[in-house]
Amino acid sequence: MGLLQKEQLRGLYLNSRYQVIYEEVISLGSLTANIVHPREVFHPALEYGAVAIVIAHNHHSGVVDPTEADIHATSQLVTAGKVLGIELLDHLIITHDTFISLIKGDEHEHSIA
Repeated sequence: MGLLQKEQLRGLYLNSRYQVIYEEVISLGSLTANIVHPREVFHPALEYGAVAIVIAHNHHSGVVDPTEADIHATSQLVTAGKVLGIELLDHLIITHDTFISLIKGDEHEHSIA
């Protein structure tokens, strides 16, 4: 994902054992942005009976730091998930050589080797 030239948001939909039951490209962004709404993220979860979700998107610029939009979208998704009873386990930002977690409180860079 880190090598893609446009921002892409992907979702991994998990069963009660946290096994992937479905994977989807939720949205494709422009060169600099990706707009996401909770309905697009949670629709497949409802359709496939997922109990948890992990989402990830890339920053092709190589800058792993979350934007204000990233933080806001994550907050919205956590809230929507609580209402629906579907946990957002993590939101990852991926670049060509590193990633961070927005949910796990682990906003330190991790090398992808």
